[in-house]
Parts: sequence; structure tokens; C-alpha cells
Amino acid sequence: MKKILLLSDTHSHLDDVILKYVGQADEVWHAGDIGDLHVTDTIKKHKPLRAVYGNIDDAKARTEFPLNNRFICENVSVLITHIGGYPGKYNPKIKAELLANPPQLFICGHSHILKVQFDKRINCLHMNPGAAGKSGFHKVRTMLRFVIDADKIKDLEIIELEQRA
Repeated sequence: MKKILLLSDTHSHLDDVILKYVGQADEVWHAGDIGDLHVTDTIKKHKPLRAVYGNIDDAKARTEFPLNNRFICENVSVLITHIGGYPGKYNPKIKAELLANPPQLFICGHSHILKVQFDKRINCLHMNPGAAGKSGFHKVRTMLRFVIDADKIKDLEIIELEQRA
């Protein structure tokens, strides 16, 4: 069983509230637009990290992290990318892979819009944790946390960090 903290679109922002939730997780997953690598370097000092780079990330981030990260956690196949779209509106750059070899859990960021939706067509759970950073149009900073237990994804929680002015 693994407790996962899922975040995206930090845009160089990391604060003590995020770190509190990092401390409660077994692993942290970041769906891109990291910004300054201080964010991921700090997270890695506390917990194992899986991440992808996003469209605002520089060459250093693109060297350290892949565009797409596919792996198995417990018995769940996971695919993370930054710009992935959502069921019915997948990004063309990832759509072929999703349809040919769907993961059980597909994660992306980019939109700054928190969304969790099951795609019945490919039998896949889609998650976008919204944005944990302070840059962007979103009104509430958000993250997700959940548990992967064998082949089950459960105990999903939305974490609202703060309202933005």
C-alpha cells in the first residue's frame, strides 16, 4: 500500500503547507511545470519523487525528468504527462498511446483545473490535480492524495491549499 501526493504546476512555488502533505505521503508525483528545480530537489530530500517536465520547464528540468513517465505502482499501471487533455479530449501527442495501451491511471497537469474522471471507453481513471503554485488563473491552489493498494486506487482526497485573490 502506498500513499501518493499528486501535484502539478508549482511554477517554482513550494511552501510549508505543501511540505506538510509531502511528509504524510509515501511518494510524491509531480505532473509538470515545476519551475525552479529547488521545488523537486526539496521534495526529494523528504520523499521519493516521480515527475515529468512541463511546457514552462527549462533544459535542466528536461534533462532530469521525462516528458512522459510510465511505471507500475503496486499493481497499478500509471502514465504521467504534462499536457494530456482529458477523456474525450486527449492531446493528440498522447492519444495514440492511451488508446493502444491504456494505463489504469492517467495523470496530467497544465490546465490548472482539478479534474478526476473515469474514461469508460479505455477503462482508465484520469486525474489532474489542478495547480499547487501561485502563478496562473486558478482561484484555489489544489493537490490530490490517494492510496494505491495492490490493484486498487482508493481514498481519494482533494486538498485545497488556499483561495487566491
